Amino acid sequence: MYPAPHVCVRVADLTAVERPAMRRRARPAPGKRWMPPQVLIEPATLDFSRVLLSREEIGRFNPQRFEFQLLDGVVLMDHAAGLYAGFYDAPADAWWVRGHIPGRPIMPGVVMIECAAQMASLVAHHLMEGLGFLGFGGVTDVKFRGVVTPPARFIILGQALEVKRRRVICATQGFVNGEMVYEGIITGMPV
Repeated sequence: MYPAPHVCVRVADLTAVERPAMRRRARPAPGKRWMPPQVLIEPATLDFSRVLLSREEIGRFNPQRFEFQLLDGVVLMDHAAGLYAGFYDAPADAWWVRGHIPGRPIMPGVVMIECAAQMASLVAHHLMEGLGFLGFGGVTDVKFRGVVTPPARFIILGQALEVKRRRVICATQGFVNGEMVYEGIITGMPV
C-alpha cells in the first residue's frame, strides 16, 4: 500500500499537537528589530597586514584552482578556540560579474558559501593530518544579510563546531566593510 498523497491542510484544521510545528516565527514587536547574530570575531580586530597563509600556501591544502580558488589569504587560525579568519578579494572582473546581474554585479550567494566551505576545509586539514579531499556534506541555517559588490574584500570568519575524521561542521560568517552579509553552518565530509 502506498502512502496517501501529500494533502495541503489549513493550520486551523490541525490538532493542538500538530499546530506548534506549523507555527511561523513570531514577528518582533512594532518599533523593535530582530537581534543580529553574535559575531564570531570582530572583523576590525583582524590584522590583514599579517597574512598567515597566502593563496599559494592555501593551495597545498585545498585542491580548488583558477576561478574556483576563492580563498586569497588566512589571517587568523586559533586552533585552541577553533576560530579562524580569511578573505577573498573579489575583483571587478571576477568570472561571475558579467552574468550575475549585468549592470549591477553582485556576488552570488553560492559563491559566498563556497568561500566559507574552502576556509572550513583548510581548517579541517590543519587540525587533522592526512584528511584527503573534503567535500560538501551539507549547508544549513544560511542567511544572506547584504550584498557583495566587486571590487570588495569578503572576510570569512568561522568556528569549528565539530572536527572528526568522518565529518567537519563549522559555523561561518561573511563580512564586507564591517557589515555581516552572510552566515551559515557548513558540513564537510571526506570523499
